[in-house]
Amino acid sequence: WSIEGFREFLRVDLQLSQETVRDRVAYIRQFLSHVSKPIQAVTAEDVRGYLGSMQSREVYSHSLKALRRFFRDYLKHPDPVETFRFPEQVFKPRSVPSKGDLARFYASIGDQKRRALFLVYASSGLRRSEVLTLRKDEVDLDRRTIIPENHSGATKRSWVSFLNEETAEALRSYLISRKDANPKLFPFARSIERRMFRDAMEDTGLPITPQVLRFWFCNEMAMLGVQDRFIDALCGRTPKTVLARHYTDYSPDRLKEIYDRAGLRVLS
Repeated sequence: WSIEGFREFLRVDLQLSQETVRDRVAYIRQFLSHVSKPIQAVTAEDVRGYLGSMQSREVYSHSLKALRRFFRDYLKHPDPVETFRFPEQVFKPRSVPSKGDLARFYASIGDQKRRALFLVYASSGLRRSEVLTLRKDEVDLDRRTIIPENHSGATKRSWVSFLNEETAEALRSYLISRKDANPKLFPFARSIERRMFRDAMEDTGLPITPQVLRFWFCNEMAMLGVQDRFIDALCGRTPKTVLARHYTDYSPDRLKEIYDRAGLRVLS
């Protein structure tokens, strides 16, 4: 076995997304560093000691998912992990930021590129990883359409999404100012993007992140009368089999009609 072998097993055999592969490998590296012993000698007691050090249910769950993939699925050696169960999910009502909150947060972002990024998150419903890996040729500003090709994982899938008028205008201005030939829509490191949100949160006191903007998008579209199944399609939560069976309902033209009819606005 090897870490690279495990990575390829996740990527090729299980067809997991790039982000999921990266996270699972990182958790296994962390575990191996913690136990500091040959993998053949790892016991359930070692796993128990490691999981017992987790400070949150979320980290515990992600760690156990990675350990199960590694021992049970990759090594075919389930003994160290077979007795462990995932913690029950505790329901926590989520607070949805108001448009006033979004406008105040947006105003604290002084850079044109970062403001365009913020609007893409809020008006498209795409995941953080999908937005940050978008290429310029995957965005049609005239039709305000996004057809990403960056998600081929088995658990998450991109289909098609859209931009509203205010976002398309911000993107046009940003792209006109670009002098480089980089094909990526937002060619900067994830650490810079995280710093942008962290700085704006410190300035405004508002806990807004890309995940919060995705949640806001879903909630706002529902308030505007869009049916759940179409919101799911815009957010990439529609199984491939459903798309195949009901392609007419989920065609880009049909979804754009639904998106435009909703009249989504972020800042006003």
